[in-house]
Amino acid sequence: MAISLNEPAGPGLAAAGPAVTRPRRRRRVTLPRSPKVLVGLGLLALFVLIAIVGPLVAPYNPSADLAASGVPQAPSAAHLLGTTQTQQDVLSQILAGGRSTLLVSFLAGAVATVISVLVGVSAGYLGGLTDDLLSMLANIFLVMPALPLLIVIFGFLPGSSNDLLIGAIIALTGWAWGARVLRAQTLSLRGRDYVESARLIGERPARIIAAEIVPNLLPIIASSFLFTVLYGVGTYTAIAYLGLVNIDPHWSWGGMLFWAQSVNAQVSGYWWWYIPPGLAVALLGTSLALINFGIDEFINPRLRAAGLSRRQARRAGAPARFRLGLTPVVRPPAGSRDGAA
Repeated sequence: MAISLNEPAGPGLAAAGPAVTRPRRRRRVTLPRSPKVLVGLGLLALFVLIAIVGPLVAPYNPSADLAASGVPQAPSAAHLLGTTQTQQDVLSQILAGGRSTLLVSFLAGAVATVISVLVGVSAGYLGGLTDDLLSMLANIFLVMPALPLLIVIFGFLPGSSNDLLIGAIIALTGWAWGARVLRAQTLSLRGRDYVESARLIGERPARIIAAEIVPNLLPIIASSFLFTVLYGVGTYTAIAYLGLVNIDPHWSWGGMLFWAQSVNAQVSGYWWWYIPPGLAVALLGTSLALINFGIDEFINPRLRAAGLSRRQARRAGAPARFRLGLTPVVRPPAGSRDGAA
């Protein structure tokens, strides 16, 4: 007996053969192709490489006084970025200072992100008195001036050179903004159907937060982490520039700026002493900002056209001139979508 696949099988034919199932389509995740993302990742990879191998390949000991001369020497073949007033090699200090700057910044970003997730998501999901207390705590840290508070804290820790301690202290002043953003997003998610279903079947709040809410907040958490790392870069450079942490032999780019301003290098024309560390801090912050722009393009459907080149946007149907206040959404044709799947 022949069975036609175009006609529905009756009750007696249900067990005549195995059910025909279509292969499951796999969703291919396409990473952003924006030049901003590529440049940001390239710069960040360069700085991470400098932090790892920089102190090992430094041509000189950054703390060694090579001569007693009190006049900084301009860049030369022996010292590619010149020397300080005690003939310390500036290039060696740049290579050695990157490790401390990146370690403190990323540690501050990680600790602050964990605190903001715990406080913001818990406040948004639990509500009631818990929300009031946690929101009040976040508001206190938001209105509290961060740099004066850090100056007071480091005043009780003179000459501290522990990167883990410095990163943890900076994190305490940088978590509140992320917590407020995550609380607002959690308030919009806790009434969704899948969250209500998990609550009705008796799931514990901790499990609902960890398995249902936090995965939907990952792009916002990643963006908050990058901005907190950027905050850590600026804050650590500022407190090192003010001399609040141990600077020599615990080198950092902010410490180099401290020594440069202590002898008025910017007035005396010793540009090789303060421009390289300042440029390194600026490029590191630029790389983090560019990566964050790429995350926005990747997760926001109204910004996905920004990740395309002009030729690709024209082929996708995006207008040559965008109307002010309106970002077009580029949708691929049905045939290309099926072929990509």
